[in-house]
Amino acid sequence: MYDFQKAGMWKRISAALLDLILLLIVATGMAWMLSAVLDYDGYVERMEEKRHEYEERYDISLDVSAEDIQEMPPEKQSIYIEANEAFGQDPEAIRIQNILFNSALIITVFSILLGYLLLEFFIPLILKNGQTLGKKAFGIGVMRMDGIRVPHFLMFVRTVLGKCTVETLVPALILVMSFFGIMGFFGFLVILALLLFQIILIAATRARTPIHDLLAQTVTVDFASQMIFDTPEELLAYKKRIHAETVESQKE
Repeated sequence: MYDFQKAGMWKRISAALLDLILLLIVATGMAWMLSAVLDYDGYVERMEEKRHEYEERYDISLDVSAEDIQEMPPEKQSIYIEANEAFGQDPEAIRIQNILFNSALIITVFSILLGYLLLEFFIPLILKNGQTLGKKAFGIGVMRMDGIRVPHFLMFVRTVLGKCTVETLVPALILVMSFFGIMGFFGFLVILALLLFQIILIAATRARTPIHDLLAQTVTVDFASQMIFDTPEELLAYKKRIHAETVESQKE
């Protein structure tokens, strides 16, 4: 393995926080545009109107907590259960709920994906050396474990498969499904397992390697003191030159 000058943890954390803020700004803007295109708010209003229709019909509020339901007298609990079941079986309410769920998935996936593609893939290709805006600001970069510049394919793997899919979209989609009542405690266990695995990797590996670096076989380095080579041949030539200079100095 190449002897690299890994970036300090505080530099990495600071760069990651800046990149996260930028990602949230971009993803939120993308989500807002997608929400407008899909008329998400309009369907939310239609669902509220449909809910209000059943609340008026049964003269009871459907927007109550489990504790409030327990405190209701038995007669009112029966009315609530009947009203809630009728609302849940309404064909139009089911149709709107499905549209909202699918729209939420589309908005979540594409807003996060587009944010990552812009900030963590295309910008590093422009700035080179795997530098995002955050990494550029704090003087750190990304290279392969052997000291070679990260090729486009591995940068794509690092960004889309590692950072976007495994580290962000999986937890985000679990939260969306939990919000719609599709996934429960199992989803929480998956998120907890991912978080635990990430912590173990960062704590136990020599280069403090998170999941995305593990998948792409990359490492974050201090750009000021780390040489990054374009090809293995260039690295080999550099090693030969250093070896020759060392031998020559020993002769003197």
